[in-house]
Amino acid sequence: MGDYYQMWKELGMDLERHDEFLAPVPGLYEDLFINQKNRPRAMEYFDFVVSEIHGLRVEELVNEKKNGNLVVSSFCVFVPEELIIAAGGSSIGLCAGAQFPIPAAEKVLPRDLCPLVKASVGFKLEKICPYFEVSDFVVGETTCDGKKKAWELLNEYIPTYVMELPQQKTKASQKLWEAEIKRFKEYIENKSGRTIDSENLAAAIELINKKRSVLQRLYNTRKVDPAPISGKDVLLITQLAFFDKPERFIEKVTTLCEELEQRVKEGKGVVSKGTPRIMITGTPMPLPHWKIHHLIETSGGIVVCEESCTGTRYFEQQVPEEGRNLDEQLASLAQRAMGINCACFTPNNERIDDVLRLAKEYQVDGVIYYNLQFCQTYNMEYRKISKALKAEGIPVIQIESDYSDSDTGQLKTRIQAFLEMLQG
Repeated sequence: MGDYYQMWKELGMDLERHDEFLAPVPGLYEDLFINQKNRPRAMEYFDFVVSEIHGLRVEELVNEKKNGNLVVSSFCVFVPEELIIAAGGSSIGLCAGAQFPIPAAEKVLPRDLCPLVKASVGFKLEKICPYFEVSDFVVGETTCDGKKKAWELLNEYIPTYVMELPQQKTKASQKLWEAEIKRFKEYIENKSGRTIDSENLAAAIELINKKRSVLQRLYNTRKVDPAPISGKDVLLITQLAFFDKPERFIEKVTTLCEELEQRVKEGKGVVSKGTPRIMITGTPMPLPHWKIHHLIETSGGIVVCEESCTGTRYFEQQVPEEGRNLDEQLASLAQRAMGINCACFTPNNERIDDVLRLAKEYQVDGVIYYNLQFCQTYNMEYRKISKALKAEGIPVIQIESDYSDSDTGQLKTRIQAFLEMLQG
């Protein structure tokens, strides 16, 4: 990575803590990613992105701000990034998948809270995430009680705009979400000083739909046995989808897909045919949370699908492009959200259908139901999901964990036993 100390200093970051946070990353990344056998050549770009994750991309965003463009950050797939882009801004995800900032967060938040929420706040308190520091404001949403209250605290440190996501999928709920999207549009217009019209919103919808489409294309290559790419690499790409410039991300993932599709034609995989194929379903895995994939893929399995917000829930639902005017386009943005089967909704039986469908599409041998500690909604949905999977004869286990390494040995033992059971 280049020398970005002056930029980080001007952003107000804590350089000493930032160095401490980043110090183990190169070695960890080499062990988890670079040392994988038979990696696709096109992964070199994503390795480069990670090597510059706090440098070059942040520098691009700093320059965007100098040109008068908004930088808006968020944590959730429900936030309509199309509106930010339509106003000439940049939409980025925020760091929320590391153990390092959690002790700082626990000084102001309860310990028995989801690690994703604690890490999100902790990164800001520690001043070690340049994306926080470069952002004009954060967009939160009401997908869980922990987040709702965390936004109040976060707002003390950075302007935090909250979108009220309905908890049911009725017509009234869609109207509520549509009203929230209109309110958000007006907020962005006010902050940016620019008008979002039908033309620039149509272009933004088309662009983000292309990003989602190329992710679907990437996932499609994993439906064959042997899988042409590791689950770890695909998880990394999905995580980077929230950070990278959309046009460049689409180009690079397209190049990767072409290589993977050639591998599929030649029957080449990163593992041998017959390797136990695993789908992970449950809570998201924000950057840099790679623990569960690494444990599975170093225990003799291969992850071929993630039914999560850092997986299919991000890209399967497209925004309809047929809107003839601004009102219809905003309604289409609301419509997409109502098709995302997050555990925040009640009832949420469509998620059961998704899990069963994906298990068949990706020819999985077993499902690992993963939930972060203290994530009550996903934890409680395990009962229905596991019952449906067992009825279809698909083995499933539940794993609850956090971002620390304290349970790595125990998890590895359970995962190895599950994989051995799948192999008979």
